[in-house]
Amino acid sequence: CGLFIVLSSVIAAISGLLVGYELGIISGALLQLHSLLHLNCQQQELVVSALLIGALLASLVGGFLIDYYGRRIAIMMTSCLLGLANLLLITVVSYGSLIAGRLIIGISISLSAIATCVYIAEIAPHHRRGMLVSLNELMIVVGILLAYISNFLFATVSSGWQYMFGLIIPLAALQAFAMYFLPPSPRFLIMKGHDEAAGKVLQKLKGTSQTNEELTAIKSSIKAEYQYSFWDLFCSRDNMRARLLIGVALSFFVQITGQPNILFYASTVLKSVGYQSDEAASLASTGIGVVKVVSTIPATFFVDKIGSKTFLCIGSAVMATSLVTMGIISLNIDINYNNICKTSSYLNQSFEDSHFYKSDLITKNNETLQKEFSESSTRTSLPPSSGNVTEMDQWTIQTGPDPSEEAVTAQAHSVPVFMKWLYLGSLLIYVAAFSIGLGPMAWLVQSEIFPAGIKGRAFAITSSMNWGMNLLISLTFLTLTETIGLPWMIFSYAVMSLISLAFVIMFVPNTKGRSLEEISMELAN
Repeated sequence: CGLFIVLSSVIAAISGLLVGYELGIISGALLQLHSLLHLNCQQQELVVSALLIGALLASLVGGFLIDYYGRRIAIMMTSCLLGLANLLLITVVSYGSLIAGRLIIGISISLSAIATCVYIAEIAPHHRRGMLVSLNELMIVVGILLAYISNFLFATVSSGWQYMFGLIIPLAALQAFAMYFLPPSPRFLIMKGHDEAAGKVLQKLKGTSQTNEELTAIKSSIKAEYQYSFWDLFCSRDNMRARLLIGVALSFFVQITGQPNILFYASTVLKSVGYQSDEAASLASTGIGVVKVVSTIPATFFVDKIGSKTFLCIGSAVMATSLVTMGIISLNIDINYNNICKTSSYLNQSFEDSHFYKSDLITKNNETLQKEFSESSTRTSLPPSSGNVTEMDQWTIQTGPDPSEEAVTAQAHSVPVFMKWLYLGSLLIYVAAFSIGLGPMAWLVQSEIFPAGIKGRAFAITSSMNWGMNLLISLTFLTLTETIGLPWMIFSYAVMSLISLAFVIMFVPNTKGRSLEEISMELAN
């Protein structure tokens, strides 16, 4: 595995860092934006889901674009698009621009996620393909960690959310510039009939002129594979339908086991279990980012020796165990989980939104106000007056803060310290298990099992499942949590993790140590 291949893979994998940053940054930005723009629960869900809607729409046509224009060009275009979208977010402050910007970002990261996996898989040698493709997942979790660190650093800064969105713009521009100097995928060039150019690229990647044998093997494989049409993916020919079902199922389990909600609502969930301030919740969620990075590193470097299927089995089993533990802990914590979104809102409530300034009081007459203030005064224990108290001072003491806010704060204080740490520990184990299993390995398996001639279009289908399920569970997470409670949401994720384990054992092929051509031939037979 030459230095040039590694360098090309790292530059392409910067797309993963951009994806991870955009997925993780909304967790902290929402803590400020929901007060600034007065967002309710449904609007917060829509802000989170706008990215996923864009990603879903892009995934439907992304595979065709990547097969037509090429993997390298697609990565360059998506980096530029992502930078422009973030520029929109920080210059136009409104709910509409927030939705539009996140929608465009979703389109960008969906296309780049497909293009990057395919590009790296097609330039990597078979004995290092697992490591280099998993490098994209490693960069994703590094991006998530950087997003959580940014959330923590700017949690108390005025307009900190603008810094959160703006920090990624220079990196996106840098990747677009660097990708211009990298070669196209040799397999893509052969698909387009540029055999001579493909030979030169292959020589540059391998660092040797002795590439005729490999070039011939690739040409003969692609010639056979290029006869596939899009509709062959749904037929039994060469087991294409079975391959597609494996790819779609893996994308389904990546999302249905609950990991996206850990990214999008990490700070919100942690505040509900006793991490009261924005800084504390952001700092605790930063620990999630650190664990994701540390856990992904061994999966990246040992996948070629251990195998993706083994990592998938280990990850799913540990995820199920840790989720059951989290669910049991949740049932024993004395807090109203059915109001997780309201808890976040109350704990971040601005002074202007307080009970004293509620608009419905303005229309009431003096007699009604005097009666309500008298009742409030009798409910509130006032300290003995030790001097002259002005009328305004006494009036403020009598009205007091919003009772709902007091109740929520009291609930947060009532959570035992060891329960908070036990919950956080179980959460981190769950994140670590995902990061060695479904996180990187689902995408690795998908990059290996489809023929090069229709790989982009196959990825369009599996990616659509990925983003569609991501959208569905993220759009309904706060609503379902308010309906059935957080513990039962966690238990449902545990059940899906067990089903994922059974599916991997029964249906996912072992691709360790095989070239893409060997894998395709074996699956066809």
